[in-house]
Amino acid sequence: MKRISILFVCMGNICRSPLAEGILRHLVAEAGLTGHFTIDSAGTGGWHEGEPPDRRSIATAKSHGIDISAQRARRIRPSDLSDFDLILAMDRQNLAALGKSARPGANIHLFGEIALRTGEDIPDPYYGGPDGFELVYTRLLTGCSSLLEALGVERASCSGNTSSVR
Repeated sequence: MKRISILFVCMGNICRSPLAEGILRHLVAEAGLTGHFTIDSAGTGGWHEGEPPDRRSIATAKSHGIDISAQRARRIRPSDLSDFDLILAMDRQNLAALGKSARPGANIHLFGEIALRTGEDIPDPYYGGPDGFELVYTRLLTGCSSLLEALGVERASCSGNTSSVR
């Protein structure tokens, strides 16, 4: 299997994109394919650079057995636009921001189109409560699972069994 690099992007890199990064890392590890993926996240803004994810993102991930507490927010770098095979923006606003600085033909897409096939934005839960973070987690889990399936990786069962590559 060719190494695949995926970058998730949201506004400040403290809510949605760190959750997506953590979820995909977890699913890839369950499938025993950690060495085949480079997974990262970034924000279009640099307000939170160097900070851990929002405490509610950390708590939501933790409640599902995923630890994202060591992640640190960073702003997207120009090199990211050419270094990653696939860049997935959480919403249309961030997709537009990425498009302004990307080279023609950059593989930048809306998460909701590529991973969910619905075209929906992943809502920013920052100004809401725990239910919003749980909703975002559920949408990201669904999308990340579908993304791996599209790449030929089956999700491990909830019982902890390892999965196989198709």
